[in-house]
Amino acid sequence: MLSDQDLKQIKARGISEEQVEYQLNQFKTGFPFLKLESAAGIGNGIISPDEDARKKSVECWNEYKQEGHKVVKFVPASGAASRMFKDMFAFVNAPYDVPTTAFEKEYFDNIRKFAFREALCDKCKENEKKSIRTLLDEGNYKAVARNMLAPEGLNYGNLPKGLLLFHEYAEGPRTPMEEHLVEAALYASSNGEANVHFTVSHDHLELFKQKVAEKADYYANKFGVKFNISFSEQKPSTDTIAVNPDNTPFRNEDGSLLFRPGGHGALIQNLNDIDADVVFIKNIDNVVPDHLKADTVEYKQVIAGILVELQKRAFEYLRLLDTGRYTHEQLEEIIHFLKHDLCCNRTDLKELEDAELVIYLRKKLNRPMRVCGVVKNVGEPGGGPFLTYNQDGTISLQILESSQIDKSNEAYMKMFTEGTHFNPVDLVCAIKDYKGNPFNLPEFVDVTTGFISSKSKNGRELKALELPGLWNGAMSDWNTVFVEVPLSTFNPVKTVNDLLRAQHQSAE
Repeated sequence: MLSDQDLKQIKARGISEEQVEYQLNQFKTGFPFLKLESAAGIGNGIISPDEDARKKSVECWNEYKQEGHKVVKFVPASGAASRMFKDMFAFVNAPYDVPTTAFEKEYFDNIRKFAFREALCDKCKENEKKSIRTLLDEGNYKAVARNMLAPEGLNYGNLPKGLLLFHEYAEGPRTPMEEHLVEAALYASSNGEANVHFTVSHDHLELFKQKVAEKADYYANKFGVKFNISFSEQKPSTDTIAVNPDNTPFRNEDGSLLFRPGGHGALIQNLNDIDADVVFIKNIDNVVPDHLKADTVEYKQVIAGILVELQKRAFEYLRLLDTGRYTHEQLEEIIHFLKHDLCCNRTDLKELEDAELVIYLRKKLNRPMRVCGVVKNVGEPGGGPFLTYNQDGTISLQILESSQIDKSNEAYMKMFTEGTHFNPVDLVCAIKDYKGNPFNLPEFVDVTTGFISSKSKNGRELKALELPGLWNGAMSDWNTVFVEVPLSTFNPVKTVNDLLRAQHQSAE
């Protein structure tokens, strides 16, 4: 099935022939659905810390930072903004010339409220010789929209989301990239330094570097920190082969194989390259202006404090197991910690001899750990917190997407649709072991949790393979804890009109 030319192409991407054969087989066999125990909720896998507990966790986090640990803020930022402007592209290509849909009317009625309005007006003056106001008075709405989207204008239809002007300030508008630098200074800096890592697409790397060069010193002076900012791209070796509907390799017009990006799960490789004790992960578009950052800053410190406190206890237990001098009562204490604090349970533990039990406890304690903020479910599409069965028969906390759930199982669908909480991608991760060595994160991926999606290229149908998602299957074999965080910390921007929400407007 694979020719010598195919094998050369595969090798050039840094992918092995075995990997491709494995992926081709996955298309044929599909992926198993996960076995669910229950949706997680308050008191059943989700912690809801009171004010005293939050204060203690913040203190714990600040003490940890003073001990000289390295902290990194990891921001997936490769997404293009094109989907944000789907409705505006449709307007530009529509057979009518005036705002007609509710979306179009909202955009033009509130155009003065966008942080990019001044930059857009400048482009309109440059290209149309007229201001936004004049163009709108003349009924030339499409000229305004084109100047926002097109390369000769602001080029927002092609730029990455992280480089759009989101929020207005007296000193000038800010991009999400800048807001993440501010966040890093406020809760992720230690020893006077803030380490920020952006994963970006190859096409946008230079644009990000230019914006950082232009802005980083301003924020370093404003917050009294030194920024160490780095970038990485999704690796070609994490791309997956595409197939035709009959599961044979999809070929381009020139006969070459088609490889596609494997989804955000590919970023586990980028995360694995990060040298840090603790890593914060949050999406590029989930940011708010400074006057609304208080909740975000507090709860980031809360979940980080919970993480390092749990990690400290896990490390103490691992060192105790290393000595070989422990009592049965101490083993019972470790079991209780695993079951009640880390929500990792196994029903047959009482049947294990102490020697087997120690092997099991060591394995479950000595692995990466993450604390995930979850918000109350408000109907946003996406994953939620569940207690699920793992490959080894244990039950643990996982973030699940709908594609991982058997839609024909009524009980599972009820769990999913009635789940009380939602995953906003708000993670704090500990990625070194108790001896200070980095974990090899790909070892903790559950490869059976990928999924297959239907796509097309040049009008031809194809099937694409998505790798286990970064916060789903790619972190399946981590210790996971869920903490309820307020909805005010979750403010994603999926469409340009989301920027009109109060959470993205200035304080004035």
